[in-house]
Amino acid sequence: MLEMNEYVRVMQKLYSKSLILESPPAEFHPVLHFYFTDALAHIDYTLSTLAYNYMSPPRNIMSVEYMRWRLDEEKVGDRVHFPPGFINWLKEEQPEKYEALPMLWTGVYDNDDPPAHYRSFRIVLNPDDKRAIPADYLSTFIDEFFDPKFIRQLYNTSSLARLFDEYVRNRPA
Repeated sequence: MLEMNEYVRVMQKLYSKSLILESPPAEFHPVLHFYFTDALAHIDYTLSTLAYNYMSPPRNIMSVEYMRWRLDEEKVGDRVHFPPGFINWLKEEQPEKYEALPMLWTGVYDNDDPPAHYRSFRIVLNPDDKRAIPADYLSTFIDEFFDPKFIRQLYNTSSLARLFDEYVRNRPA
């Protein structure tokens, strides 16, 4: 059996999370729901790579299949307006809402914070740093995405969803 490393413990934290929802997920805003699920998939992929690496082919195959599908799905409908347009608009127009977003979203999608991004579907905070992303960061990302205040912002009726819809309606051509 493999020795449990710090990434396996963070992965267990992710997999032990549950969503206590006020309403069914069907009432989530479709674009916010996509990027919520997408962020969780990137966290999962990064953790899987760091925790098990090549030693878990089934896990890696499943992750890669999602990530291939994701590339096309990111371009469907209004999803294309979320990164980086909406995030950067929110930063300028609604800084308090921007500050309440999960660190992963602001780090990856903010034009003023260029080093962080998804590279080969892994989360990379700084491409010049060859060390693995610290497990504590991944743990923080999980906490932020499962914060009940954040989850409430995913619903169609939330202020964040209304701001996104306003951004899409009024975005510069």
